[in-house]
Amino acid sequence: IGGAENSPPAPAAFSVGENETSRQNMPECKVWRNPLNLFRGAEYSRYMWVTGKEPLTYYDMNLSAQDHQTFFTCDTDALRPSDTVMQKAWRERNPQARIKAAYQALELNNDCATAYVLLAEEEATTIVDAEKYFKQALKAGEMIYRKSQNCHSQSPQHEAQLRRDTNVLVYVKRRLAMCARKLGRIREAVKMMRDLMKEFPLLSMLNIHENLLEALLELQAYADVQAVLAKYDDISLPKSAAICYTAALLKARAVSERFSPETASKRGLSTAEINAVEAIHRAVEFNPHVPKYLLEMKSLVLPPEHILKRGDSEAVAYAFFHLQHWKRIEGALNLLHCTWEGTFRMIPYPLEKGHLFYPYPSCTETADRELLPTFHEVSVYPQKELPFFIHFTAGLCSFSAMLALLTHQFPELMVIFAKAVRAQWFCISSGFTY
Repeated sequence: IGGAENSPPAPAAFSVGENETSRQNMPECKVWRNPLNLFRGAEYSRYMWVTGKEPLTYYDMNLSAQDHQTFFTCDTDALRPSDTVMQKAWRERNPQARIKAAYQALELNNDCATAYVLLAEEEATTIVDAEKYFKQALKAGEMIYRKSQNCHSQSPQHEAQLRRDTNVLVYVKRRLAMCARKLGRIREAVKMMRDLMKEFPLLSMLNIHENLLEALLELQAYADVQAVLAKYDDISLPKSAAICYTAALLKARAVSERFSPETASKRGLSTAEINAVEAIHRAVEFNPHVPKYLLEMKSLVLPPEHILKRGDSEAVAYAFFHLQHWKRIEGALNLLHCTWEGTFRMIPYPLEKGHLFYPYPSCTETADRELLPTFHEVSVYPQKELPFFIHFTAGLCSFSAMLALLTHQFPELMVIFAKAVRAQWFCISSGFTY
């Protein structure tokens, strides 16, 4: 469900200092499911109705269709007519055809959980309506899950069915928690997320902890946020912008209210301030696109349904949900503004190797352009700057070509101009002026 393969995610290649002896080869452009992705009908579609702009790319929606077929289908679907209909529904490209198929599945079986999931995601035009559909999906999903648990050891087909029913149940519970968060019932959402993580502890690749972090930040429960980070901000676990920048935010919170660049330049940085600056540098090295969105130097768009870690798509998704938390802590954005660019002085250039993380991937721009809408200006890192001699050579060639063209078109005038320049140069070299 988390966009990973069936095997557990490979640990991130994270180095400390110069003593690292080997680096793990990480997949450069692996696309992950956005843990906080919005609802198609209640949020993405409403944006399109208002602006006339399509917030999702075809590539992003196609990835979601593949996810749904992986999450919600299995080899035993032929045994249940409603599941057979839903198997076809997930492959439909037309939203109305998918919704129609979901209603057909419910006519065959009123307890078809995946049909309610599809209606909640795509037909519901408000979060309240989506929550009603998900509650129906939860009721049906729990019943089917219990049946699958009782007979999962009978055959490999029953085991596959249990995995599918587990996926459905986890997906529904997570989306219900997200509905509660969006409707302002934040403590309820936090409890649902904690219960889900406790019930299915092996599904850490779902990144439910990122939903939990955002909800706890909304509650300003910073001690609980630190407890979650202590578990998931580990050297052996994959990193994300949410993990790195939340850790930086907590460190900044301790010093940002009293921080002043002028005072710091006179007396130097305290230990707490150094820790905060180092945490910001660590976060910026992981994803250098985020600060411009947090500092509102670049405009935000709706986050895509899939993100590329360390890419612009992840930066958009993080800033979309977390900008309010940075604004809430007085001085945090000021500290970020004063320190984030210092990161690039510590990263070796060119980027054959990183400082704290594995080298920055070279293919993020291409993948982000596939994930983000065309009306968004994709952030590129590092900026591809040409050396000075190339600019100089290009300018010299352009100037020579312009002189040749003018000489060809206006030979007499150019002769007069050349004589005047020659006379002026002679006077200057002789120490005289006109």
